[in-house]
Amino acid sequence: MSAHLHDDPHAPIEENPEEPDYFDVLQTAIRELLVEKGLIGAGEVRAMIETLDAHAPALGSALVARAWSDPDFKERLLADGTAAIEEFGIDNYDGTELIVLEQTPDTHNLVVCTLCSCYPRPVLGLPPDWYKSRPYRTRAVREPRALLAEFGTTVPEDVTIRVHDSNANMRYLVLPMRPPGTEDWTEEQLAELATRDTMIGVTTARTP
Repeated sequence: MSAHLHDDPHAPIEENPEEPDYFDVLQTAIRELLVEKGLIGAGEVRAMIETLDAHAPALGSALVARAWSDPDFKERLLADGTAAIEEFGIDNYDGTELIVLEQTPDTHNLVVCTLCSCYPRPVLGLPPDWYKSRPYRTRAVREPRALLAEFGTTVPEDVTIRVHDSNANMRYLVLPMRPPGTEDWTEEQLAELATRDTMIGVTTARTP
């Protein structure tokens, strides 16, 4: 399996990225309505935005690096992702269950949310625009191999692609395969190899 680094939104699956999509408009309308009705305050909205901003893909990268370096932690992470991220010090503020999927030479995992944009925000922060777009949500299910190819990820025909559909109660995070030649690397060095896109499953880890 081969891939190139791809951290930016990919043009073929964008839908007018500079314009708000349906879900952007919907969430803005709901937020304004809740504030207007007095059900939440503007301060609560601001606090949540600050919480979201504090959670970034770097948290996920550090988590992956720890799993690569510590076999016991990796085992706990795969067994109970929710408990493991809290052990790691990540605030699971949305209360959803986190399932961690391990990439292997025989299986490539890809994460999507076909209904909206459910995403492991406590670990990765806000989702990229393309993750929320209709083309990505549709094609990830219908033609995942072709979609991955557009991200520069060529999955051999003898490798099974498993698509995992997130929902309001359950989110997925991909644990990429550790690149060879990194046996003596520190966790800080390893974290540089695990990008946001690798933890969604659209690319593989950077190579040294």
